[in-house]
Amino acid sequence: MQKTELEINQASQLLKLLGDKTRLTIISILKQRECCVCELLEVFDMSQPSISQHLRKLKDLGLVKEERRGQWIYYSLNATSELFSLLDDILNHLPEQTEKIKQIEKSNPTLRCGC
Repeated sequence: MQKTELEINQASQLLKLLGDKTRLTIISILKQRECCVCELLEVFDMSQPSISQHLRKLKDLGLVKEERRGQWIYYSLNATSELFSLLDDILNHLPEQTEKIKQIEKSNPTLRCGC
């Protein structure tokens, strides 16, 4: 019984986090490619600290992992997370974020921020 409760609690946390449109969109983008914060700034009308806060919440639940490259941090989905299969099932029902990714690639913010 204890294990089932833990799984329900984890699933509940996942669904609660994904109930936020920004976090759901970030996760959808990360399904297609890794990103640094400056790239995500291109598609969201919010500050860098706000995006970083969303990423921190996703990372705290283990959905996202980070990789430091010099002074920059790149974020990607954590395929080793216990919740990954549930997350992947959810993402399979969402549209791909092709337009947002094109927007990132067209503006190429990594040249400006030095990522």
